[in-house]
Amino acid sequence: MKSGQRVISVGDENITLGAYTIEVTHPDKMMYPEDGIAKRDVIEYYRRISDVMLPHMKGRLVIMHRFPDGIDGKDFYHKEVPDYFPEWIKTRTIKLSEGGRQTLMVVEKTADLVYLANQACLVPHIWLSTENKVHHPNKIVFDLDPAGEGFDTVTMAAFMVRDIFAEEGLKPFVMTTGSAGLHVVIPIKPTHDFDKVREYVRKRAQVLADREPQKLTLETHKEKRRGRIFLDYLRNACGQTSVVPYALRALRGAPVATPLDWDELHDSDLTPRSYTLSSIFRRLGNKEDPWKGMARNARTLNV
Repeated sequence: MKSGQRVISVGDENITLGAYTIEVTHPDKMMYPEDGIAKRDVIEYYRRISDVMLPHMKGRLVIMHRFPDGIDGKDFYHKEVPDYFPEWIKTRTIKLSEGGRQTLMVVEKTADLVYLANQACLVPHIWLSTENKVHHPNKIVFDLDPAGEGFDTVTMAAFMVRDIFAEEGLKPFVMTTGSAGLHVVIPIKPTHDFDKVREYVRKRAQVLADREPQKLTLETHKEKRRGRIFLDYLRNACGQTSVVPYALRALRGAPVATPLDWDELHDSDLTPRSYTLSSIFRRLGNKEDPWKGMARNARTLNV
């Protein structure tokens, strides 16, 4: 994308999506300065991607990763929904384990995504459970990042995670994170609470680490991993989140977290940032979302 190129086709002052009108603020502000990607481009991206992205986040609590001055400025994670958010934004108030309550956003429609983009939320994150069963996850997430420069070990680890859960009748899915590694995601029935699910996942992760002790580890301290890949199962806990499929990442080039077919991991040219704001629609024009209908593959864990 060339500097200054305009993607958004609506007026600079507001966007109307059905019954909802969003006043766009600072549309020319550069979110990705080196790539010439302005806020209007980010807004248009989330408007266009919404049909594919929304099924992966509907009904889930959202954490906003906001970048008011673009990716080179200060960023922060925003949980509590501010008073100034419009009434048509759905919210859910939950009890916190440490006491008190918190009101979080639940994305349901294109206007919600566009509103978030206008709030400079470049990277939305979602809970592993739905709003109607907050304490019972309906997916498992493994976050696999390279310990060094190589990506081959990450793909090896992803296949190992896939196989151990497939042996138990589950169907794992994989995506590039748009950052450094891969996510392996396994849909499950929301039958058990987070503690039971995380312990179930930890035991399987330990089996894998024991099989490949020179390459894989459950060691949480980076200095003790000694170049091994951390099988990160820890995000399978209440209140933890994962990046939404098709979300932008706050990195140069505007990479996109992209669901894959498993056979795509054999592509030697694949990197965690292979797909970007400027290329993802070309991919989706040639290939259906590999995670379409993922929820239909949910199974009950044998814990």
